[in-house]
Amino acid sequence: GIHVDSPPIIPTLTTSYAHGTSSTSLHHITIGDALLKAVERTPDREAAVFVQDGVRKTFAQLQQDVSRSLKVDQAAAGLLAIGLQKGDRLGMWGPNTYEWVLFQFATARAGIILVSVNPAYQQKEVEFALRKVGCKAIVCPTQFKTQKYCEMLRQICPEIETSAPGDIRSARLPDLRSVIVIDSRQPGMLHLEDVMQAGSSQYMQQLQDLQKKISFDDPINIQFTSVIGTTGAPKGATLSHHNIINNAYFVGKRVGYTWRVSLNRHPDLRICLPVPMYHCFGSVGGGMCIAVHGISIIFPSAGYDGKATLAALESERCTYIYGTPTMYVDWLNQPDLAKHDLSSVHTGIMAGSPCPPEVVKKVITMMGIKEI
Repeated sequence: GIHVDSPPIIPTLTTSYAHGTSSTSLHHITIGDALLKAVERTPDREAAVFVQDGVRKTFAQLQQDVSRSLKVDQAAAGLLAIGLQKGDRLGMWGPNTYEWVLFQFATARAGIILVSVNPAYQQKEVEFALRKVGCKAIVCPTQFKTQKYCEMLRQICPEIETSAPGDIRSARLPDLRSVIVIDSRQPGMLHLEDVMQAGSSQYMQQLQDLQKKISFDDPINIQFTSVIGTTGAPKGATLSHHNIINNAYFVGKRVGYTWRVSLNRHPDLRICLPVPMYHCFGSVGGGMCIAVHGISIIFPSAGYDGKATLAALESERCTYIYGTPTMYVDWLNQPDLAKHDLSSVHTGIMAGSPCPPEVVKKVITMMGIKEI
């Protein structure tokens, strides 16, 4: 038989799905369904907080935010309105902003495959990634720090300047039709507001009808491995709703989200998430826990900032912290570490590269985080 909680008696499987002896079964739901259930359970709990940008969204507001016209289903309907269909690819290129989370869930609702694009990619790298997976649209800010996203896209596709927004015809990126800019207006590109306003009742109905055709086995996210260099070109790994939901569920179960909530030990769980959303650590282990576990995610800054992270841990009374070993080393070396009240933080995940035991020990003693 197959034993999930212990080594298998039979080492190989011959079927795609097999369920044997296990204390917990896999979850067979889509990302969209998981979000709707979280909204029903705790509509007034904060789902996402972007400290640097001053953006706070409850679960209800994330699903339906009338005040800013930024909501998941409205964005999903807007994507259908500008010509994207189930199975099309949309690139998400930029730092940790509200729009990243918005489109993570909007694409899932519409059955559109979100392509996580490294915000540090340069021109050749982004051209390779978009061409490799055939992105029909890409979402980005005009620029962030030294990264001039719209300018790089114009260099790759000079046709954008003279194209009608939503109808780009590029020689180098033949699949690309739309560039959606989240801040300023640019020639030949759509603004986020255009997409939101395009999601009329006709496309909202189309979105509702589409829900019957979306399966948890459908591909929904492409993440790129490595960087261009000695390991060769990045490989696009395709993940399904099933992959992502269960990854987020079992990571959360392992660090105690399920039992802490059920025992009412820490009903207001808040994850501080300084790791980038383009990586699985941020988008699945972190962002997806909004839907799967109904947990609040606190984003201290758009790009990594050690001081901002410590400040957010204190001001937002975070209970969990995610980071790479390098980030933990940076926090330990912050000159004003001792001045911050980190008493709310009891658990952390350290991942992304090998975790030195001495760093773990220092995090426990100097930051007071007992469970790593």
